[in-house]
Amino acid sequence: MTRYWLGALALLMCGTVAADAKPWVVYDGFDGPGKGKHIVFITGDEEYRSEEGLPMLGKILAKHHGFKCTVLFAINPEGGYIDANYGRNIPGLEALQDADLMVILARFRALPDEQMQHIDAYLKSGRPVIGMRTSTHAFKFPDDSTWAHYNDGYAGPEEAWTDGFGRLVLGEKWISHHGAHKHESTLGLLAEATEGHPILRGIKSGDIWASSDVYGVRLPLPGDSKPLVLGQVTKRAGEYDENDVHYGMRPTDSDPVPGRKNRPMMPVAWTKSYQLPGGETGKVFTTTMGSADDLLSEGLRRLIVQGAYWAVGLEEAIPAEGANVEIVGEYTPSKYEFRSNEYWQERAMTTAEHEMKAD
Repeated sequence: MTRYWLGALALLMCGTVAADAKPWVVYDGFDGPGKGKHIVFITGDEEYRSEEGLPMLGKILAKHHGFKCTVLFAINPEGGYIDANYGRNIPGLEALQDADLMVILARFRALPDEQMQHIDAYLKSGRPVIGMRTSTHAFKFPDDSTWAHYNDGYAGPEEAWTDGFGRLVLGEKWISHHGAHKHESTLGLLAEATEGHPILRGIKSGDIWASSDVYGVRLPLPGDSKPLVLGQVTKRAGEYDENDVHYGMRPTDSDPVPGRKNRPMMPVAWTKSYQLPGGETGKVFTTTMGSADDLLSEGLRRLIVQGAYWAVGLEEAIPAEGANVEIVGEYTPSKYEFRSNEYWQERAMTTAEHEMKAD
């Protein structure tokens, strides 16, 4: 924290960080079934704009549903700004100590011991988790690290941790782009035997669309995993557009890609239970969708919001027609892509930009 504030002070002297800058944001819950429950969102991926998408979800869950939501960010300690490329610092993870739910969209993080200990303690307590997109490969520590067993593809002596956090907790590690990246989108179709599942209330096949491609997984998923949504790999109808937020793909694209990619279709959302060695059993909702522009899909927002209700034991409070997922304030996500270190330095994004604006 000391390095953060020194960095923030340095940028303040240059006029680029507000005097009240904080390394996280908190949305206090309004009225709703989630009143008294605390959700901690962990952002930190280089490509899919979790620093844009997760604050938007936090605002929905706070304003429409009553949850207190804390959103944490990857912070460059030298400058005090949000830097998705900086993989070694997510301040505020101590918020997990009183959290009722952890939502994570991260990629290849190598956090310091004092931060990682909070994640480990949370998971050992068996409290619920929602994992999104690249969280199947959320961590990448040096092989001699205390936390190397969290690594994507871990193959060390701790056999229970084989393939790392992604496989043990969420149900899968990084496997592949099953659909063509930036060229084939994802149409969500409800899996068999899911009728009546509370996470799917008000959602039907075709309501969920994501411009991010279907991820490959190994079938069947492990343990008691229950697929909820299958991802149909879908052809683009229009032309590729590098400057478009969806790369020229559209929610109206509905024709499946011919051939073997959809035989069988990959699960893109599922539930399961998890247990760390020596820890308590907890439950997980995982989706391999979730880029910031994916979240323009009302169906996907509903899936994740209702996943939060299910995770904290409030599934009976989900309306039959589905939860309110109206976006709070303005939301204009940018396209998913990797960006240079220089971009983040020049952008100097602060957490103040993600505060909830008063009506």
